[in-house]
Amino acid sequence: MRIVFFGTPEIALPSLQAVAAAHELVALVCRPDRPKGRSKKLVPPPTKQWALDNGIEVNQPEKLNDGAFEAWLSERAPECCALVAYGRILKQAILDVPSGGFLNVHTSLLPRHRGPSPIQTALLEGDTETGVTVMGLNAEMDGGDILLQETVPIAEYDTTGSLSEKLGEVGASALLRGIEQLENGDARFTPQDDSAATYCKLFKKEDGRIAWATSAEQISNLVRAAHPWPVAHCRLYDQTVRIHVATVSEDPTEAPPGTVVRADAAGIVVATGRGTLSIVTIQAPGKRPMPVADYLRGNPMTAGQTFEDL
Repeated sequence: MRIVFFGTPEIALPSLQAVAAAHELVALVCRPDRPKGRSKKLVPPPTKQWALDNGIEVNQPEKLNDGAFEAWLSERAPECCALVAYGRILKQAILDVPSGGFLNVHTSLLPRHRGPSPIQTALLEGDTETGVTVMGLNAEMDGGDILLQETVPIAEYDTTGSLSEKLGEVGASALLRGIEQLENGDARFTPQDDSAATYCKLFKKEDGRIAWATSAEQISNLVRAAHPWPVAHCRLYDQTVRIHVATVSEDPTEAPPGTVVRADAAGIVVATGRGTLSIVTIQAPGKRPMPVADYLRGNPMTAGQTFEDL
């Protein structure tokens, strides 16, 4: 099939590559280059870089609804458009351009976790499984009819980074199956149960702040959800420290939240609003992440010291 692909971040790459290998990839549509780092140098999205390296036309429209983009898409005459984490809402006029419509890969088992941060939300809420949904795209956010779904278990130590890699690969395979069904004329779409829908908000940098009054389980989930970005963080010695790995501890305590219960090579155990948390990997300002055994050699800690909220 002739396909125009919409997608911007790393998680869209496996699907982009799979479509290019199996179909006629006409063009890529992605978000504009964005400034990155202290230099604020413009950096292309991962999908754009791959497309340029492989001779694929790229379009990065700033505006979508002035008619110009719709005309550009119509000129490419796509039979289908595939969308994975593009990051913008498309109006109906654009959705009507491809003869076979749009197929969207969403990284949750819809209607659960509609919205922009389904992977982080699944981890924050302690879900034991998630998955991908291939659906027809409509003007409602993640409300399109479902073509197929694939379930993926969430491992105990999965982070947003590791789970994104898994879902990116599963999503690519599922997308190809969906395109094949569309091409063969045997695609069967099922409306979502809107009454069962849950919604998630955009996960932002400030969402990585640790609140020690919450439970150890909630903080452990946050550490996983916030890795690799923005990394869960809090205050220690009037500095911001980042917690890369932490687990729920069995150590009992009646100490106030944020209080260090013990600190040794096995972990820095901290009281929370319910239960205790064992910090396994920590990062001091300007330093690399390190196991607590290494951190404590240069920064000895004793019971009674405190971590604080930002």
